Amino acid sequence: MARSSASWLSRLSFLRGLIFILAVVVALVYLGFSREVRLGLDLKGGTQLTLQAVPTEEVPEITPEVMQGVEAVIQQRINGLGVAEPLVQISGQDRLFVQLPGVADPDRAIALLGDTAQLEFRKGLVPVGALPRNERGEITAGEDPDTLFERVGLTGDLLRNAYPQAPRRGSQSWEVLLEFKPEGAEKFTQLTRDLAGTERPLGIFLDDVLISAPIVGPEFARTGITGGTAVITGNFTVETATDLAVKLRAGALPVPIQVIENRTVGATLGEVSVRRSLYAGIGGLVLVFLFMVAYYRLPGLIADIALLIYALCTFALFQLLGVTMTLPGIAGFILSIGMAVDANVLIFERIKEELRAGKSIYKSISEGFNRAFSSILDSNVTTLLVCGVLFWLGMGLVKGFAVTLGIGILVSFFTAITCTRSLLLAAMGIPSLRKPEFYGVRMETAQS
Repeated sequence: MARSSASWLSRLSFLRGLIFILAVVVALVYLGFSREVRLGLDLKGGTQLTLQAVPTEEVPEITPEVMQGVEAVIQQRINGLGVAEPLVQISGQDRLFVQLPGVADPDRAIALLGDTAQLEFRKGLVPVGALPRNERGEITAGEDPDTLFERVGLTGDLLRNAYPQAPRRGSQSWEVLLEFKPEGAEKFTQLTRDLAGTERPLGIFLDDVLISAPIVGPEFARTGITGGTAVITGNFTVETATDLAVKLRAGALPVPIQVIENRTVGATLGEVSVRRSLYAGIGGLVLVFLFMVAYYRLPGLIADIALLIYALCTFALFQLLGVTMTLPGIAGFILSIGMAVDANVLIFERIKEELRAGKSIYKSISEGFNRAFSSILDSNVTTLLVCGVLFWLGMGLVKGFAVTLGIGILVSFFTAITCTRSLLLAAMGIPSLRKPEFYGVRMETAQS
């Protein structure tokens, strides 16, 4: 009676464990699959740039602090562009690695990121009619702008914000609306008061290039233009006005940068890569499932179920943690599946050894898990250490590989030790499954 009661309590405990595992799996799958899969540059397509900082007379040495400033400005410009899942990373002493998934126009990306974007307002020294013009009839600052315009210290550093503004009535060109900080607003008011009614232009320079030279009307001679706002006009389209506003909001780069590598990954290549990776993953899983069932019989079937749980949980964790899927990341995921199978193989071989030694099935399962645990733990810990080194020292795609492999190993350790064990012990509750043949061991061998 006491033995029957203990058996019933044992089954109840295993049943609770199974219900808990299923509840965790269902919750993870629901949370994970309710979100859109994040694809990296190699799968979604986009633009990859390698930028190099260039020393100047003012900044003769590229230090880590300078590169951090460059990285911050580039990151703000990309955020203003609305690119999802960008990657901006310092590489080496003076280089910046930039990935822009979904950006199919590399020229626009280079124009947005490559300009220093040093905005400056200067006081015109000669009437606008005396300024030189180019072959298209546009006003320029000539070869020596300092002889035509005076610097007054009103630069982009004094801007609070910048917006693209739709064309006014009767015009087809977009504009860029500027908002100054209090110090900038005061200087702008003083500058426009000095120029009002003089026919001398207000020079607006971007990276030392004159982009606009408006005249301030005589009605502002006493007060100047107040309110702390200004408008840059020109032949702007919606894209060029938006890009200029983004650059001005992000601020100027501390040093110029140059593009030393520009690589575009087409969306077609990304779709092909995703399809082939999916086929490889499904094909590998099917072969593994068939081998496990054919060689290990019942434990193999249970291991297949545990692998499915592992795959679902791992994918759900990728989604919850915001992991961006790349080809190396998928490779790390598939490799972790192989390691999950390896853990089950170790356990099942130990179980078969115990059965051949004449022990009962229940005892063999318990001993098999206990004896295989140290080997599985050592293997997973050493691989996790490698993942840590790859994540610490690697960059970009290598880090993605390390993250997916590391998460996969942790989940596989859980499913191999917990899920497989719980399912096997639950199967012991069915008397017809308590036969050594179902575990890949012949009866006479088990009894010998």
